[in-house]
Amino acid sequence: MVLVIGVGNRWRGDDGAGPAVARALSEVPGIRVAECTGEPTEIMACWSGQDRVIVVDAVSAGGPPGSIHRFTANSPLPVPGRHSSHGMGVAEAVELARSLGELPAQLTIYGIEPDRMTDGEGLSPSVRAAVAVVAAAIIDEVQGGTSGTH
Repeated sequence: MVLVIGVGNRWRGDDGAGPAVARALSEVPGIRVAECTGEPTEIMACWSGQDRVIVVDAVSAGGPPGSIHRFTANSPLPVPGRHSSHGMGVAEAVELARSLGELPAQLTIYGIEPDRMTDGEGLSPSVRAAVAVVAAAIIDEVQGGTSGTH
């Protein structure tokens, strides 16, 4: 069983990308989903005891809105920037878990570049399209296909 954690706040525009992917995968066999706000210890509590974890979050890494990034725990992770609604987040959770010896055996992070991080529910068109692409990539990855998009 793979745990997919959607990080973000669906009431902050494109920050809801992670939870949108989690909801899209909620009925897929072999996948269990959780949603977290982005606080590092909350993320770590979600993945505690899990061997295979995929985290999805809105990530400002300098690409155009809707761009998809794929990282592993061994990749350099972007730290939250001005577009993050949770000042600390996935990168800090990974580093804290690494220092405590509590990283999942297999950890993959998908980041979706946001377009707007404003109050209100709903994703921008580019992020909505990226959510569908990431959900499909995760299904493919979990079912033994390719190892993701980028």
